[in-house]
Amino acid sequence: MLIWFILIIVPLLFGLYAQYRVHSAYGKNIQIPSRGHITGREAAAAVMEGAGIHDVEIVRVEGQLSDHYDPTNKRLALSEQNYDGTSLAALGVSAHEAGHAIQDKEGYAMMNFRQVLVPAAQFAQPIAWGILSFGILLASLLGAKALGIIMLQIGVVALTVIALFQLVTLPVEFDASRRAKVQLVNLGILGRDEMEGVNETLDAAALTYVAAFVATLGNLLYLLLMLSGGGRSRD
Repeated sequence: MLIWFILIIVPLLFGLYAQYRVHSAYGKNIQIPSRGHITGREAAAAVMEGAGIHDVEIVRVEGQLSDHYDPTNKRLALSEQNYDGTSLAALGVSAHEAGHAIQDKEGYAMMNFRQVLVPAAQFAQPIAWGILSFGILLASLLGAKALGIIMLQIGVVALTVIALFQLVTLPVEFDASRRAKVQLVNLGILGRDEMEGVNETLDAAALTYVAAFVATLGNLLYLLLMLSGGGRSRD
C-alpha cells in the first residue's frame, strides 16, 4: 500500500498541483497588459523574424492553452486569448511557441529526436492506459495469471516508450522558454521589469511536463514491481 501511494498517488497529486499552478499563473498574468500593447501574434512573428524565419504560418485556434508549433506543416497555432491578447501571459506563451520554430530551423537535436518518437508515443499511449485502467483488473477477474503477466509486460513496454518521449520533451520545452525570455527582452517587446509575469507563466507550464513524466515513471515502476512479484510467484 505504501509503495502504491508513493508511486501512484504522490505523482497524481503533483500533477494536480502543476495544473493548478499553470492555470493560476496564466489566469493572473493574462490580466496584466504589456506596456507595448503588441499582440501575441505580433510577438511570435517578431521573434521568428529576428531568427530569419519566414516560412511559418501563424494561425488562430480555439481553446485555452491550445497553443502549439507543428514542425511538419510549418504552422504556429495560438489560442484566441494569446493570438489577439496583449497580456504578459499571451506574449510569453506566443514567444515560447516561436522558440520551437527557432529550434526547428536550427535543427535542435532533442526536438528532432522527439519528432521521431511521436508516432511510437501516440501508438503506446492508449495501450498503456488501457492496461492500467482495465487490463490488469480484467485478467484478475478471469483468474488468468498468464494473461495478467502478458498484460504487465505489454504495459511496461508501452509506458517505457511514453516515459522516453516525455523525458526528451523536457529539454525541448525548457529550451523554448529560455529562447522566448531572451528574445522578448532583446527585441524590446517587453521590459525586464515585465518579465516576472512571463517567467511565472512559462515556469508553471514547464512544471506540467515534469509532473507528466513523474506520473508515467511512477506507473512504470509500479508495473515493474508487479511483474517482479508475479515472476516470483510462478517459481
